[in-house]
Amino acid sequence: MPPVPRPLPVRVLPLLSLLSLLLAVLLAACGAPAVRDRAEGDVREAVAAWSRTPPAQLAGIPLEGWAYEVTAVRRDGDRATARAALRYRLTGYDAAPADSAREVLLSRDGADGGRWHVTGDRPAPGALPQLWDQGTVEVVRGAHALVLGVGRPARDLSDIAAEAERAVPAASAAWPGKWAGRVVVLVPGSLERMAELLGRPAVEYRGMGAVTTGRAGAAKAPADRVVVNPEGWAELSAAGRGIVLTHEVTHVATRAATTARTPLWLSEGFADWAAYRGGAVTAQQAAPALGRAVRGGQLPATLPGDAEFAFGGDPQALARAYEGAWLACRLIAAKWGDATLVRLYERAGREPLATALEDTVGGDPPGLTLAWQASLRQELGAP
Repeated sequence: MPPVPRPLPVRVLPLLSLLSLLLAVLLAACGAPAVRDRAEGDVREAVAAWSRTPPAQLAGIPLEGWAYEVTAVRRDGDRATARAALRYRLTGYDAAPADSAREVLLSRDGADGGRWHVTGDRPAPGALPQLWDQGTVEVVRGAHALVLGVGRPARDLSDIAAEAERAVPAASAAWPGKWAGRVVVLVPGSLERMAELLGRPAVEYRGMGAVTTGRAGAAKAPADRVVVNPEGWAELSAAGRGIVLTHEVTHVATRAATTARTPLWLSEGFADWAAYRGGAVTAQQAAPALGRAVRGGQLPATLPGDAEFAFGGDPQALARAYEGAWLACRLIAAKWGDATLVRLYERAGREPLATALEDTVGGDPPGLTLAWQASLRQELGAP
């Protein structure tokens, strides 16, 4: 009988050694994330401590609820970048917190035990800058307006504040609907800086005195900002400055009643009607581009469409659209009354224009167009 093979000896690890090996594996798998978690927590704490006090360049601005909420942390050795949501309110002006996506830069060294320190703060990629990203903010406060400027002479800011103080009551007189009755005006140092704040090419705003930010129908959003183009503003006459600022403030006043349904001819025309309201300006004086077209036999076939108000195109066509919109609203107020124009505006944001016209002036879009065309012939015909 062949010999029976003997089994090879089996080495059995002591139980203590096996447990030690298992523990080492677990620590190797979990130790690095734990260190990372502690480091990320330190970064978040550093941002929280730093953000308790607003930057020095905001001194004088009435702020409340200033806070950075860190949403992500990216580390690279002794440097880190924290993605954060900045939220704040301008006291007495913002109905809800304004927000801005930011990147906070941090570093650390061994001199203080490896603590993190904030070294910079900037808009997150793709986010719009804040006015203070452009420099130290100068502040002018009034009863109705808060003017914030960077890189502009104090006299310029005071003059703009004075116009805003007059514009707010004028807008309130035209729009009896509920609104805050206060406005924030931003004055950057140049046309290019204005374009940066708005995230659009500078060419779109060349020649304009001011624009208004905000979303249609955003009643619960922060209050709109009126942003002044300092170059366009400098080219305006004293009367022109008042008209421009009252126009923009009226957009702020009517924002909650303005929706995607509201035709731009009604929105822009109402703002111009409020700005010219009570003045002695004639149709020929305030509508020169449209007047030249009418006298040249080019009577508009329809009320201005939304596409005609786009910036960056033919400036004369844009002027004709604004002038025609103003004269349409002027006609409605003259023929059916100021209160009817206001009701039409309110209803046009909630229902089709044809329904709003039927329920306010007792007509329809074609009928209003015919009446508007007749008024253009009468007021803009050959002198």
